[in-house]
Amino acid sequence: MKILVIGGGGREHALVWKLRQSPLVEKIWCAPGNGGISDEAECLPLANQSDVKAIADLAAQLGADLTVIGPELPLVSGVADEFARRGLALFGPSKAAAELEGSKIFAKQFLERHHIPTAPVYGYFDSAADAANALYKVDWPVVIKADGLCAGKGVLVAPDLHSATDFIRRAMEMREFGDGGARMLMEKALAGEELSLIVLTDGERTAFMAPARDHKRVFDGDVGPNTGGMGAYSSDELLPPALAAQLNSEIVQPTIRALAKEGRPYRGFLYFGLMLTAEGPSVLEFNCRLGDPEAQAIIFRMNFDLAKALMDCAASRLDPTTIRWHSEPSACVVMASAGYPGKPKTGELIDGMERVAAMPSVKVFHAGTRKERSHYYTTSGRVLGVTSCGKDLAEAVSSCYDAVSKISFAGAQYRGDIGAKAISSNSERREERTAQAASVRRDR
Repeated sequence: MKILVIGGGGREHALVWKLRQSPLVEKIWCAPGNGGISDEAECLPLANQSDVKAIADLAAQLGADLTVIGPELPLVSGVADEFARRGLALFGPSKAAAELEGSKIFAKQFLERHHIPTAPVYGYFDSAADAANALYKVDWPVVIKADGLCAGKGVLVAPDLHSATDFIRRAMEMREFGDGGARMLMEKALAGEELSLIVLTDGERTAFMAPARDHKRVFDGDVGPNTGGMGAYSSDELLPPALAAQLNSEIVQPTIRALAKEGRPYRGFLYFGLMLTAEGPSVLEFNCRLGDPEAQAIIFRMNFDLAKALMDCAASRLDPTTIRWHSEPSACVVMASAGYPGKPKTGELIDGMERVAAMPSVKVFHAGTRKERSHYYTTSGRVLGVTSCGKDLAEAVSSCYDAVSKISFAGAQYRGDIGAKAISSNSERREERTAQAASVRRDR
């Protein structure tokens, strides 16, 4: 197989890394790629990821047996439809199916239409004035979402009137997110733990990916503005069997069936952003692709031939029984540029990569780098996704931070608490079990 991967971030580096491990794969290209990806695939220029004709032209010119789309923009722009028209193989949903991510208003109305659990809506708005006026009738905090694509930054859990009106002004009047912020919706804020559940589906058959939890806020303690993601971890403890069965019956299968019923059959990765509330799980959002940085943590745990699975899925012959996972938890810590998520400072020399390359069970996925000779330089807000696994989550996270300590570039920032809540909770449960066991022994 010869595979073309579209994208240039950490998710795409992880995809290339895993696809290269397949004995079925002869050649991998990546467009546009990045400095780290260039070490593992041939990188090709791609000026505009929304130019679906250019992507299809490239795949045809290369003779790619399969094209794998990493980011959302080409999918929302209709790249799968262009490939289908030309008879080219592509992994990813159609434009109609990808509208689940392309429009948060469409996604919310889809959930309501099919009675799939989601947060109650306060309203949909086409003007900043109407949105601001609605704030006087909501319960605080309130969730405000820009309708279109905003690189993971178009959602605010607003604690008060000032922060809410400022976000509306920046999105709808100043167009901070471009056309993505032209419309907005407001919904009730839900309390609970978030869960990233991604499934692989060919439109009929479905396989769960390993569960993950993302860390969106830029600073420790979930403080500061939303980002594309500052880190993630994956552990089986996130998804007990009973919860998996509930999610499958109440959310996943109803969504897949409803999409097919509406003439939007879904093939690809489908991401369910969930809130696990006291009343049950609820859908916060959809993504039409792997999350980033969840992808790095999830792909690290894959124990199956990803190239074969994606080709089978694209050909509507997915075999869910072949999808298997390593039991060890994994974690990913994102190293970002100074100023991220606002105006990141780029062009900085990255030092220490050779020291990390020798570490076992650690892989550094490049998100925003370029390579000149043997040196790497920063090119965007998120720069690296330092990923590792371990016998438990604490060991996986510790390995990540050990590697992070060996890497440096001017202004580097990262969160120091990825997975900390889960590790603390796991420790408390172990102490409880130890105390219970000791009590039983004393009773005997």
